[in-house]
Amino acid sequence: MVDDNRRGDDERGPGAAYQMFVVMEDLLDKLKLLDYEEEVLEKHNMKALSRHYFASSAYMPSNPGEQFFMFTIIASWLINAAGRPFEQPQEYDDPNATVSNILSQLRAFGGLVDFPPSKLKAGSGEHVCYVLDRLAEEALKERVFSWRRPNYPTEEMEEESVMEDDAELTLSKVEEEMTEEPDDCEEENVMDLEALKSRTNQSEARLSSKPDNILESNMDAAEWNLEVERVLPQLKVTIRTDHKDWRIHVDQMHQHKDGIKSSLKEAKGYLDKLQEEIGKTLEKVGSREKYINNQLEHLIQDYRSAQSKLSEARECYQQGSGGVTERTRVLAEITEELEKVKQEMEEKGSSMSDGAPVVKIKQSLTKLKQEIVQMDIRIGVVEHTLLQAKLKEKSNMTRDMHATNIPEPAIGAY
Repeated sequence: MVDDNRRGDDERGPGAAYQMFVVMEDLLDKLKLLDYEEEVLEKHNMKALSRHYFASSAYMPSNPGEQFFMFTIIASWLINAAGRPFEQPQEYDDPNATVSNILSQLRAFGGLVDFPPSKLKAGSGEHVCYVLDRLAEEALKERVFSWRRPNYPTEEMEEESVMEDDAELTLSKVEEEMTEEPDDCEEENVMDLEALKSRTNQSEARLSSKPDNILESNMDAAEWNLEVERVLPQLKVTIRTDHKDWRIHVDQMHQHKDGIKSSLKEAKGYLDKLQEEIGKTLEKVGSREKYINNQLEHLIQDYRSAQSKLSEARECYQQGSGGVTERTRVLAEITEELEKVKQEMEEKGSSMSDGAPVVKIKQSLTKLKQEIVQMDIRIGVVEHTLLQAKLKEKSNMTRDMHATNIPEPAIGAY
């Protein structure tokens, strides 16, 4: 796939990777013409787009979520501006559905969509710029906007100062120009500037020494002309042309315009031939597509019937899965109750099999018997004590009775 993409870029040219930057700049101009600052940015409280906001590059920061949301907002606004009703997508909508709706509107406008919808989910790139630029053109058409020829401001021509004498060029300027752009081909014909300085200084000294005298030449005119012809090549001064001059740029523009016209004439014939070939190929593809559709019509019907059966089976499965879920919940509740009953039975069984209460009862019985024996002993002691007390009281009473029953004569005999 990487090799195929590289071949595609090579076929389109080395500048194809940077074409989206040009498209993005054109798109930004079109959005400004449509007043997107007031109708979109102020309404949604967003920042203004940069020149290369939707252009993707490894050297530029990117935020796919923000860029995709901005893309959907601008695309929906452009579709509405082009005269077609389109609901504005929200931030949490399905991105696949949103992209498919935008591409369907683009096809309705007659736009060519020869790329997968997933290319737009990144929120930036060549295809995003293409879609927005195409929608912006439709919005401009709806508003009956037309591009006009630019009106260039008229510039007043500056008066050119004509040099009356070449001697007015200062030696310092000549030195700078000769040092900045030396001409190897004319080194032999350029005179020595140091000698020119010395000669000038000598002439100035002579003029300053005798300012009041009138100079007269004693040289013959023929010899003077010969000397002038001899030193004429050495008096040549090269003046550098300024490349920032707008006149040079205008001349270059005219040259490029002529070159474009000549190239356009040659390329137009090739493009016409290419258009004819593409038209024929499209006709062949259309006829072949119709033939394939006719041949596969019964298979399509079978596929549709299979899809309907599959949907019915899915509904039955969903209903059955709902009943299974309810029964699974009831089973879980019954299992939980059963676990509780088992736990209670285990607790009761452990308490019944435990012998600790019996041992406690036996110990209590033994202790109770001991206490009963002690109580019997105490009862016996108390009964014995009472018996002795009764016997003693009885003996006392008997004695008292005998004492009262003694006869009187017996008493007198003593």
